[in-house]
Amino acid sequence: MITKNVEKAINEQILREEHSSRIYLAMASWAERNGFPGAANWLYAQTEEERIHMLKLVHYLNDRGGAAVIPALEAPGAAFKSLSDVFQQVLKHEEFISASINDLYSVCIKEKDFTSANYLQWYITEQIEEESTVRSILDQIKLAGPDKGGMFMMDKEFSVMATAKRASLAQSGGANAVT
Repeated sequence: MITKNVEKAINEQILREEHSSRIYLAMASWAERNGFPGAANWLYAQTEEERIHMLKLVHYLNDRGGAAVIPALEAPGAAFKSLSDVFQQVLKHEEFISASINDLYSVCIKEKDFTSANYLQWYITEQIEEESTVRSILDQIKLAGPDKGGMFMMDKEFSVMATAKRASLAQSGGANAVT
């Protein structure tokens, strides 16, 4: 049986993961409207991935005898200055999520819920990958600078990255893999 403190902390993470999905959805919509179809494609794939992260936590909490709560969400921001601004905000958000998962891990250790702490190792590793990917994207955007040809090539690369992400999600069973 899961403790009330761990249950509460996991429910807070469920909220953050679902809100992450909506943040990326707003960013994808902006990118699509502003001539970056590849970036939009990548951000839409991120939206799907964050939703899967949320569903994994819902199933985990319910399977451990807790009660997953599906929260109301506030609308994410939708105004961005540039594609660079979008990805700077993505990095900032991923760093926030990493800290949140670390806080959740700390609650599990304090409560001596080593099963949940072990379960969270996947999320910790995932966050390292997410932050690294976004830092790499920001480096490439910086290299492209104001050159429209460079940004065009970057946008093409986003589509390739999105296709790879979706293939990985499908291979792992996507939303079906959360149980």
